[in-house]
Amino acid sequence: MPEKAVLEKAKRDKEQGKAPSTQAGEFVREEIEHVREGKHGARSTKQAIAIGLSKARRAGVDLPPPKPGTTSAATRHKAAKDSEVGHSARARKTTSPRRSRAVSNVLKREARRAASSTALSKQARARRPSAAVHRVGKRQRAKPLARGPAPVVESVALTWMFRGTLREPQLRRQCAAASC
Repeated sequence: MPEKAVLEKAKRDKEQGKAPSTQAGEFVREEIEHVREGKHGARSTKQAIAIGLSKARRAGVDLPPPKPGTTSAATRHKAAKDSEVGHSARARKTTSPRRSRAVSNVLKREARRAASSTALSKQARARRPSAAVHRVGKRQRAKPLARGPAPVVESVALTWMFRGTLREPQLRRQCAAASC
């Protein structure tokens, strides 16, 4: 169950007309704090964020489930169920003590490094679309695509030239060969 202060902050965010993701951010922040203070651990930063989003949906935040293709069907189904619970008027069913204890014990065995500033920074950077351009392998860089608007070599070289980081002689030769 989320803390009262978190529920109030999320409610205030909603009254101010802020986006559901901003409201859910309060729950995610709470979960990260729980991991940091040692209340429990998390296997990864992504798991800590997922727990926070689940709590937000169950608390009534209008956060839509993830789009198909971004996560598994089970995750989308769980998100839809959480939203349903958060928006239902019926009395909430309490979790059995045995299940609650089991989940707590499992999370307590997990590491605390998932909430470190380094881990959070990596998670934030992992979602950047421009970062994918820099992770192209050597084989893909050397061989242009058969079809498409531009070969991979060209797009990587143009991106690097735009950022002023085209310094590698090999890429310059490839760029010249591909007539960038």
